[in-house]
Amino acid sequence: MRRPVTWLDVFTSVPLTGNQLAVVHDADGIDDGTMLAFARETRLSETTFVQSATQPGADYRNRIFAAPHELPFAGHPSLGTAVAVARARGERTAAYLQQTQAGLQPIEVEVDADGDAARASMLQEPASFGPQADPATTMAAAGLTAADAHPDLPPQLVSTGQPHLMAPVRDAAALRRADPDRAAMRALLEPLIALVLYLVAVDPPAQRASARGFFLDRGAITEDPATGSAAGPLLAYLRERTGTTALTIDQGLEMGRPSRIDCAWEDDRPRVSGDVVVVADGHVRL
Repeated sequence: MRRPVTWLDVFTSVPLTGNQLAVVHDADGIDDGTMLAFARETRLSETTFVQSATQPGADYRNRIFAAPHELPFAGHPSLGTAVAVARARGERTAAYLQQTQAGLQPIEVEVDADGDAARASMLQEPASFGPQADPATTMAAAGLTAADAHPDLPPQLVSTGQPHLMAPVRDAAALRRADPDRAAMRALLEPLIALVLYLVAVDPPAQRASARGFFLDRGAITEDPATGSAAGPLLAYLRERTGTTALTIDQGLEMGRPSRIDCAWEDDRPRVSGDVVVVADGHVRL
């Protein structure tokens, strides 16, 4: 079948920056193996498939696939998919309840008059806090030394639908030097069942942070230009430890794909927002 596909860049207002996403519409009837194979075909960090909702109250079901497997939840695929759905439905302003394996997430979308750019925000799931990790071991996995760890903010597992290891570093210079080791990173993340090592240099009084997100992908390490599913947990982590209730995160600079993620605390949950631009529309035969 010919199915519409939308290609977008998320957490940016500038095409060919931010985090890429392919969204396949009208995806009912596509089997899981085909969805995974197409996700590998795109060679993007995630590809999504819009299906009919199966839970009461949901507006659509969002199936999110990375190259290795399906994900229960992810940040930029949630915002980008909501924008693609609004454009497909001809809606300039919309409020959706998205269904993922992690639950139901409210998402708001505003599309510009031309339909080529948008702003989207979502309420992530309430944060859950896991174990802390050893700072020296965490820094070693990132290719850094124990002295590069933040002196007051220890590494900790946090999730708002997908568990990530928050790893604050001492300063932006340490963030730039990071060069993760695959074996050490696997030994660190796998026992925690964590997807991403999220290195951050934070300035809570200024409500700013710089971040680099690294995840294991079929035996290699991939850096993510913008990790929305880690941005919400980072705000939750900082709120618990520093009282921060709003945060702007810069990510992707080292990759040449600058991204900006805006976070705010709302109804005891993090709201994650960002700009979205459309790169291409077309069809795929699946």
